[in-house]
Amino acid sequence: MIIPRTHNYLVFTFFLLSFLLLFQLNPLSCIYPFNLLNHSTTQPLNHLTQPLTHSTYSTVVYASDEPFTGPANWGGTGLMEIPTARVMKENRYRVGFAQVHPYRYYYLALSPIKGLEIDGRITEIRGVPALTAAYGNYKDKALDVKYQFIEEGKYSPAITLGIMDPQGTRLYPSQFIVASKQIYPFDFTLGFGNGRFGKRSLPSSDETFKAEMFSSTKSWLKDSQFFWGLQFAPSDKYALMVEYSPIRYHKQTSDPAQAKYFQQPVPSKFNYGLRWKPLQWTEIDMSYQRGNQVGFSVAVAFDIGQPLVPIYDHPYKEKKGDSTSPLARRLVKALYESGFSNIAVTMEEKDLWVEAQNDKYYYSTKAIGVILTIINDITPRNIEKIHIVLSENKIPIIEFTTAREDITEFYAEKLTLNEFFYLSKVNTDIHETPDTKVEHKSLFKYGIKPSFQTFLNDPSGFFKYRLGIAGWVSYHPWTGASFVVGPEGYPLNNISTSNVPSADPIRTDVVLYKKKDVVLGRLMYDQIYKMKHELYGRVAAGLLEVEYAGLDGEVAMPVLNGRLMVGLSGSLVRKRDPDKVFQLKEDIKKFYKTAFFNTRLNIPEYEISIDVKTGRFLGGDKGSKVTVSKFIHGVILSAWYSFTDTSVFKDTFNRGYHDKGVALVIPLRLFKGADTKTSYNYALSPWTRDVAQDIDHYNTLFEFFNRNTEIFLDKDKTMIYK
Repeated sequence: MIIPRTHNYLVFTFFLLSFLLLFQLNPLSCIYPFNLLNHSTTQPLNHLTQPLTHSTYSTVVYASDEPFTGPANWGGTGLMEIPTARVMKENRYRVGFAQVHPYRYYYLALSPIKGLEIDGRITEIRGVPALTAAYGNYKDKALDVKYQFIEEGKYSPAITLGIMDPQGTRLYPSQFIVASKQIYPFDFTLGFGNGRFGKRSLPSSDETFKAEMFSSTKSWLKDSQFFWGLQFAPSDKYALMVEYSPIRYHKQTSDPAQAKYFQQPVPSKFNYGLRWKPLQWTEIDMSYQRGNQVGFSVAVAFDIGQPLVPIYDHPYKEKKGDSTSPLARRLVKALYESGFSNIAVTMEEKDLWVEAQNDKYYYSTKAIGVILTIINDITPRNIEKIHIVLSENKIPIIEFTTAREDITEFYAEKLTLNEFFYLSKVNTDIHETPDTKVEHKSLFKYGIKPSFQTFLNDPSGFFKYRLGIAGWVSYHPWTGASFVVGPEGYPLNNISTSNVPSADPIRTDVVLYKKKDVVLGRLMYDQIYKMKHELYGRVAAGLLEVEYAGLDGEVAMPVLNGRLMVGLSGSLVRKRDPDKVFQLKEDIKKFYKTAFFNTRLNIPEYEISIDVKTGRFLGGDKGSKVTVSKFIHGVILSAWYSFTDTSVFKDTFNRGYHDKGVALVIPLRLFKGADTKTSYNYALSPWTRDVAQDIDHYNTLFEFFNRNTEIFLDKDKTMIYK
């Protein structure tokens, strides 16, 4: 995983989770016809196939937030300076830039679940220098959260609660409540907030999260001011805006721009703007703000996980001459040409067993659908049972069992998808398959993917990065075994730092490794075992990641039908020498060790997982790290926050710190136009802290479960295609 650095303004996991569970967790809101969550055995898949009745749906009519979902200056949905009660459409994101002197805004906003909007922004203050000349203008980082807890009804407005910049220096914080009512083509907004919108600036919070709205409600009411605005959208392409902004720039003394630019009140608290959407995914805004400034912004917005190039894989068509070959030979050839390896086909009386490794399809369900289509086209009707086993590195993972007759009926459209799944069975507690010759063995795997790693906010320069290619080659001589080598090259690399590592660095010295243009990221052996009752084990040894070498191991298993995963893990490692590829550091001969009890709660109704890692981290600090992940059309968004005893650290820089960060997994199939299992990982987290650190694992059993048994099923994934 790429681990760049940022400042202390990342919204931590519990804040996200509290909104999510408090307002969203209704199991009737989404029921999938097929779910491989059922780990336990071979019971029919009838637990998720009950039809929704009319009574399931509410009769309340809600108005849409669109077309009034454009961004404010700072990236959150709003007018110019003020927010509205509107939020982005679920599973959508936008990226944008805005400038209203002396401020420049760079932002990313997304809506991972309905009603929730998360905005990350960088505010640059032109003409106000930072502490060092190399850093450039002063820059502030912040994250905001907004939740629409009441949707707009026929007579009632939409109501939203927002918290801006709750942690760190809090230069531009606020907690607000805002209501918006649409009388199309008009949209009226009225809000009330403190901090940036209030009578005075708010103090910094260091490592704590502050929200005076909850912790000191009387103070919040006293400090808050009203704001209001109006949008007029005669069409989906144009909108006019007017707002009253209560911001007292001359009173915002914590704002670095105040001393230079805002000695006196601004000429006007009224702002006016024009919105233009030349394309469905593009918005350009022009505005006149504060009575003396022209503003400009541009933003692009897309659905998360929407392929930029339509994905199409040519279905297998058997050649005429192949139809006379034996059945097993025909199936092996069809599967191999469709993207499978380690293929074994055998008959046991009237049961057909097909075992294969999926090398191509991002979703396991898609791989099973491809195999079913091949079987329907090739297999004779006198076979009674079909057993499809998907394996990974020769380890059987999933067994899908169905009747040959049911396949025929389904493809003849005499069975619906739900009916077909109801009659089929899924078994993940499979550890043995018929002893059959394996063909097209996958002994070697290799690949390359782009690697972009950022290094932000260092005193020597705000934006440092390296851009290149990460490659890998793996050799698999026996079941579950992988010998892995991972070279990386970065022809574009300007990473450096003026920070001094801590006395006993865990990650504060990682720049010594990241500034190298050519590195050997891994050279290791990894072995996975699968035993009875779905108990898995994993051991690894070698150069485990760019900074550490040694031993790593874990055991884990799914329980409660896959709703919960539990496991134990640990590692014993030493520091690698950043200048000598195959050597360990001579000046740091100590061993670093970890020991964890790991849990993962899966919530497939909302495609969410919650991980808790509890135990001893590399620096010796003990505690827990909580990670919340959201699966959206193949894209995985994650955020984490740690709670550990930092008294073991000698320096004050690490004392009292909580590791935090966000991560993104993007399938490369979104850009390729064809299916692939390869994905791109990016994470944003401090490089300059040693708290709650673990090694970067090549493989983890929880990810092995999810990757191959597909806990999360997206609505747009069809297992069967014709």
